[in-house]
Amino acid sequence: MKIGVQFYTLRNQCATLEGLEDSMKKVADMGYKHIQLSGVCVYDPQWMSEKLKETGLSCEITHYSYDKIVGKIEDTIAFHDTIECKWIGIGSNPKGATPEGLAAMVSDLRPSIEKIVASGHKFMYHNHHMELARFEGKTFLDLLCDAFTPEECGVTLDTYWIQAGGGDPAWWLRKLKGRVDCIHFKDMVYSPVDRGVRMAPIGKGNMNYADILRACDDANVQYAFIEQDNCYEEDPFSCLKQSYDYLKAQGMNF
Repeated sequence: MKIGVQFYTLRNQCATLEGLEDSMKKVADMGYKHIQLSGVCVYDPQWMSEKLKETGLSCEITHYSYDKIVGKIEDTIAFHDTIECKWIGIGSNPKGATPEGLAAMVSDLRPSIEKIVASGHKFMYHNHHMELARFEGKTFLDLLCDAFTPEECGVTLDTYWIQAGGGDPAWWLRKLKGRVDCIHFKDMVYSPVDRGVRMAPIGKGNMNYADILRACDDANVQYAFIEQDNCYEEDPFSCLKQSYDYLKAQGMNF
């Protein structure tokens, strides 16, 4: 498994092309080589292809527009081909994390997913905590996996949101073996400042990352992307460096 950066962490720094290019350089200088593009400014795929080569980075996965995946699938595939990105992802189901929302998503996406698979790409669904809501004994994630084969739909398992939904990230990783090519790493800690749960750099929180890392091996995860939706008062680049240092000390590959 290799470790990368989910650029949603740096979305405020990447609101312009200049900021996006600068952020790519900073991430590469830290030692990262792999990224997920999500939440950044609009960019031309050829421009991005050139910047990836210049910085030595590779984009493995995106969070892409649901509407474009549904309505402009050929353009979507061409876009990902240009930046040499295998996995085409969405960040959640805009139809809702319910059985009815899933049925609507399946109806919308199945024709596009068939073309994604035929093109050599793979569709990925990213979870939050609401996907662990239960409907007659099954979670939304269970229902999603019932609706699609592993070849049709992978799960970009977000370890933090699984924990926030009352689940065990390591257990879910092992359960979803064959679907979790890419996952998200972030840590969770209680903050006495706001008397609530906060996101934290990896190793600075209370999640059981020793077991999570073992489960990643068991589940054959290929890429884990560090993400911190909220860095609070800290510089997000500093947070990414802290996560890098912790995982490097655990012998992880970058």
